[in-house]
Amino acid sequence: MEKTVLLKAIIENAIDGLITIDDRGIIESINPSACRLFEYTQDEVIGHNISILMPQPDKTQHDSYLHQYKKTGLARIIGIGRELTGMKKNGVLFPFRLGVSEVRYSGRLIYAEFIHDLSREKEAESKLQDYAALLEEQVVERTQSLRQSLDTLQKTQDELNLSLSKEKELGQLKSRFVSIASHEFRTPLSMVQLSASLIDRYASAFDTENIARHVAKIKDAVLNITAILNDFLSLEKLDSGKVKPAPSRFNLPEMASGIADEMQVALKGNQKIVFGHRGPHDMVRLDQNLLKNCIIILIDNAIKYSGTESDIWFYTKITETQCTIRVCDNGIGIPETDQKHLFEAFFRAHNTGTISGNGLGLSILSRYTGLMNGKVDFKSKINKGTLFTLTFPQ
Repeated sequence: MEKTVLLKAIIENAIDGLITIDDRGIIESINPSACRLFEYTQDEVIGHNISILMPQPDKTQHDSYLHQYKKTGLARIIGIGRELTGMKKNGVLFPFRLGVSEVRYSGRLIYAEFIHDLSREKEAESKLQDYAALLEEQVVERTQSLRQSLDTLQKTQDELNLSLSKEKELGQLKSRFVSIASHEFRTPLSMVQLSASLIDRYASAFDTENIARHVAKIKDAVLNITAILNDFLSLEKLDSGKVKPAPSRFNLPEMASGIADEMQVALKGNQKIVFGHRGPHDMVRLDQNLLKNCIIILIDNAIKYSGTESDIWFYTKITETQCTIRVCDNGIGIPETDQKHLFEAFFRAHNTGTISGNGLGLSILSRYTGLMNGKVDFKSKINKGTLFTLTFPQ
């Protein structure tokens, strides 16, 4: 008796639905879970064919399934289990898994059907499939987008390679042109310089001021063109990587004093170069030729952009850790708006007016200084002069 009560309690409180039918398919019992699942009361289903809980085509074929099983013993669901579709009282369909057991009791054949609702699982599965489809669609879209980007990138790369090839070709052509032009121009310029000197010598007997003045102009023009050619050749060598620092140990104040003497010929009017050396040391290890070119560029600019009564201050200093070179003038100065472009090739400040120059000097200076691991600093104010400082580690 207790076992019967216990069994009934288990069936009544089971989570899954449990329905028993006879061998004709008539419902004999249904537990509360199955009633809730199909939304029927016990009275509404007990005594009715199990097909009441089925949609078409199972609804009309269920009895033939039972008949066929009893005739052949070939089970389609019984003892196997299967996913089916159930139909609620209101006609709504839902998925469930059906497990059928065959029970012989008191000479009767009874089928116990265990019903597990699959609605949540199917819903989750459907969402997962939708999500997977969405992901697949996004993957396809992004793959297509990536392929287009790669195609665009490849096209850009090809165009860039073509441009670089053309640029390299133009660069090589420019280098050859500059090199050839620089060397080819030197010969006629030398002839012009020599001829001007001869004219000056032969005309001295006539003491003709006009001839001397024009000869001086010819010589100045030759010197200017030669300087321009030298700058172009220096720039070409820098661009092609031909300039390699060759450090050596030398006496800096001795070299600097020699440069100050050499630059006397370039002074205008009553200009003076004031040189001084500071610090306890004289020897440095740098590329002497590159450093000399840097100093000449700074002093030449100071002379060009200063008045005829100006002084150019030129100082060198060596300490335990660094070497410093300063060139200061009180000339026209550099406009603040131009200062950020000062070391760009071919750039000239807006206030240079008719003063000769090609805008290459400071660009070459900056690159020479960089090759020697140095740095360039400057301070400048309009009409109050400019101070350039070269600093090199020791």
